[in-house]
Amino acid sequence: MIKLLLLLFSGLKFGKILTTGGTMLLSVAAYAWIYGWRYAAGFVGLLFVHEMGHFIAARQRGLNVGAPTFIPFVGAWIELKEMPHDAETEAYVGLAGPLVGTLGALACYFVARHGGSDLQWLLAVSYGGFFLNLFNLIPVSPLDGGRITAVLSPKLWLLGAPILVGLFVLHPSPVLLIVAVLAAPQVVKAWKFRADDPAHADYYRASAETRLNYGVAYLALLIFLAMMTHDVHQMLVSS
Repeated sequence: MIKLLLLLFSGLKFGKILTTGGTMLLSVAAYAWIYGWRYAAGFVGLLFVHEMGHFIAARQRGLNVGAPTFIPFVGAWIELKEMPHDAETEAYVGLAGPLVGTLGALACYFVARHGGSDLQWLLAVSYGGFFLNLFNLIPVSPLDGGRITAVLSPKLWLLGAPILVGLFVLHPSPVLLIVAVLAAPQVVKAWKFRADDPAHADYYRASAETRLNYGVAYLALLIFLAMMTHDVHQMLVSS
């Protein structure tokens, strides 16, 4: 744990800390205006945990990466100043965010469930965290699900496109529109993708064991998050 903390802080520059802290406070203020300050602080905190998963994973793989930047009602991201050298590295960094983010949401869930009725707001925070990480697992780039499934095959992004369209039809949202615009060129890339194309064969080359491991991890996290999102939603509705 100490080694990970040293790794984290060694990659942060003072100016970037101010940018991260400033945009976090701005996001908390924006969310608090609608949802109240406790939920806002908790939700933005889970966004930070999610992004730190990506940050630490990228640093572990030796990538040059910046600290998170937040935009209210859009989310947050880390700046990859150096792109992954292969699809397995991209999947590793992509999986780390939802995985660590899920642990953060799970911690909020257990505290809320065992802390009494006055922590109902924290249960709502955990729901937001579970839903956020589940949404990010939609298999289309630039979402984390697209980065993870790329090691299996970019063709899987073709499954994510109709999911995005369906979500937008059911719940029109500027965020979904932004994601769709960013995803459109990637979907075209997936449509044209050929595994034997020498232009990208090295990038997507991975062993069967590697693909199996990422496939199992992706499906397990997807199923767990779907179950927790549904169950916590039911708890909030019935309370």
